[in-house]
Amino acid sequence: MDNLIDISVMIRPGMAVWPGDPPPIIKKLQDIGSGDEANVSLIVMGAHCGTHVDAPLHYIPGADGIDKARPEALFGPARVIEVRGGNRGEIGKEELEKLDIREGERVLFKTANSGLWKNGGKRQCFHEGFVHLGAGAAKFLAERKVIAAGIDYLSIGAYTGDGALVHRILLDAGIWIIEGLDLSEAPPGNYELVCLPLKIEGIEAAPARAFLRSLS
Repeated sequence: MDNLIDISVMIRPGMAVWPGDPPPIIKKLQDIGSGDEANVSLIVMGAHCGTHVDAPLHYIPGADGIDKARPEALFGPARVIEVRGGNRGEIGKEELEKLDIREGERVLFKTANSGLWKNGGKRQCFHEGFVHLGAGAAKFLAERKVIAAGIDYLSIGAYTGDGALVHRILLDAGIWIIEGLDLSEAPPGNYELVCLPLKIEGIEAAPARAFLRSLS
């Protein structure tokens, strides 16, 4: 369909992962070219690899895991918002106050991060200075009662500093977090979001396939 935009990143060996997370391993267990009846692959990767959804359990003990993902949070009208981020790449409350963010919205933040996925080589480096939300911006989204927030790198919070606090603020407010998006082909505007995390029992996150459908 011409009006669909794939905003997922490619899962492949050598892709950027959060420091300390396992890199993806993709291995053929059976190969037709080697005389087997079928092609069968083994995939090993972390729950936060590439495009993924964080459930409240990620930072809140006893909260819902990814198997309790809310379809109404991850499927429906969404707005792509292009933001720059100020000091050290932090998106602050002041920047969001200008954007008329409303209760019940799904907001996806398009930043310079989307360009970080465009690496033609076999190995991508993790970029510590990616654009992220600050705690003030997270509190603002919680006050606005958005239902989902996404960003175009591996974390919505900073690599150091208040990154964990940002997650706790959003997740404690019932906001589902979508990370690792590639919004380079999605102009700012209104879309229908389809984001489908894998249904895995009892864990805090899962890889997802995400699309936007233009409403124009």
